[in-house]
Amino acid sequence: MKNQDIVTAFKKSRASQSSPTTDCVEVAETADGGRAVRDSKDHAAGTQFHAAGAWAAFVDAVKAGGIAVRNEEV
Repeated sequence: MKNQDIVTAFKKSRASQSSPTTDCVEVAETADGGRAVRDSKDHAAGTQFHAAGAWAAFVDAVKAGGIAVRNEEV
C-alpha cells in the first residue's frame, strides 16, 4: 500500500454541508494517516494529498483562528 492510497470513502467537510450551492470539499483518509482533498462538484479537477502532520497543523490553525474560514457564497 502506498502512502497516498485512499483508505476511506470521501466525505463532505462539515462546514460545506450548509448549502448545496456553496463551494464544497470532500476529505478522505490516506494509508499513512494523511488526507486526500477534492472538490465535491468537480472530481476531475484532481485530488490534493496532505501528510498527516501537515493536515493536523492545518486543522489546529483553523481551530485556533489562525486561518480565516469563509462560509458564504461569493
